[in-house]
Amino acid sequence: MSNSAPYNYSYIFKYIIIGDMGVGKSCLLHQFTEKKFMADCPHTIGVEFGTRIIEVANQKIKLQIWDTAGQERFRAVTRSYYRGAAGALMVYDITRRSTYNHLASWLTDARNLTNPNTVIFLIGNKSDLDAQRDVTYEEAKAFAEENGLTFLECSAKTGENVEDAFLETARKIYQNIQDGSLDLNAADTGVQPKQQLPRSTLAPGSANGEKKDCNC
Repeated sequence: MSNSAPYNYSYIFKYIIIGDMGVGKSCLLHQFTEKKFMADCPHTIGVEFGTRIIEVANQKIKLQIWDTAGQERFRAVTRSYYRGAAGALMVYDITRRSTYNHLASWLTDARNLTNPNTVIFLIGNKSDLDAQRDVTYEEAKAFAEENGLTFLECSAKTGENVEDAFLETARKIYQNIQDGSLDLNAADTGVQPKQQLPRSTLAPGSANGEKKDCNC
């Protein structure tokens, strides 16, 4: 899973991370892309961006991950990033019930603004703070089941289940490609097959060359 060959992948999947301010969205992204915990993480203004190449079913897949601001005043800006997302990680903080109570609103946005095949994954973050838990695992799992979501509790601090959440989302997207429920020719699927164009035919840093790796 080395990033030493940055153009050696079969697909690009676009992800968004959504949820209330302070639930740890940026920390989850940083833990997944950098394998580090980012203490005292500043609140995201607008959106942040990260990438990582993973492997699913022997296929290398580049994840383009948009981390959105949770503050209500940025909601109009961040809504534009939902469009064309193949995966949405919807995050709440297990120690703050208010962030769990707002999930219905985030889910409504995700369902209304993404395509029907977008994989929505529910993450209960800060599982390392179990002593301060305000939302039980069982009720969140029931919410996920009622709404057809996959669910895991994670810790951006320890890294517990973070890898699994991002990879399981990719596996589900890849399965949708394989079984034909996700049409790669349709617009806004959030999946872009790698165009098999030899790098040598492109001028280094040319606009065309850069565009092959961008699904902005």
